[in-house]
Amino acid sequence: MATPSDYELDLRYRELDTRDWDDWSRISTENAAEVPLDAARARVQRVKASHRGIGERKALKVLLAGGADQAYLDEICTITGLERLELGWPVTARSLDGLRALTRLRYLKIDSPRNVADFTPVLALPSLRTLLIENAKHMKDIEWLADAHHLDVIGIEGSMWTIQKIPTLAPLAGLKGMRAFLATAVRLGEKNLFPLAECPRLEYLSCARFAPREEFEMLRKLKPGLRCSWFDSDMWASARP
Repeated sequence: MATPSDYELDLRYRELDTRDWDDWSRISTENAAEVPLDAARARVQRVKASHRGIGERKALKVLLAGGADQAYLDEICTITGLERLELGWPVTARSLDGLRALTRLRYLKIDSPRNVADFTPVLALPSLRTLLIENAKHMKDIEWLADAHHLDVIGIEGSMWTIQKIPTLAPLAGLKGMRAFLATAVRLGEKNLFPLAECPRLEYLSCARFAPREEFEMLRKLKPGLRCSWFDSDMWASARP
């Protein structure tokens, strides 16, 4: 079996490797009332109050919800059978407290939460294994992840147009479950990668060139089984100064 490329691994850890977007386009709508009551999957882009009624779709297991304001998110949080939730750009809700009700949720992605300052409610989800947060305007640090031992995949990332600032990776040190850390478009304050070496199950790192080369070389020596594109000398040869 061929060794997967970094791109293939990235899709795999984000659980996008099997997604058929043509299929999803057929079930996408701006009107929640158009989603069949027995549907297991849906993609609903909110336009004003077009989300109303999504909470009645109790059979949903997977929901891609675009433009979630507080009313939309609160209604989503009544669908307690949800297993995968992707909150697409932009998320204007202020509180994630309602997510605590989604005890079966194993995958959560939040794209561009403009107003959220407290991300700790997501750690109360007992089944959560993958957490991806992109372009979080008010996330000042990742101290809140220090005890997230149940998470397999953690992504704290910027976006195409914004850089996510992370003061230090120290809170990740010793996380028992983390297999992948995704950190594209990130700027580190403390450019020390040693905390990642202390994660016993870490096997994949996707990141910006956010530390000196010697830090990546140190990490490669301490975790020879870890996959990271910055372990490849060709990457440094082609990178901009």
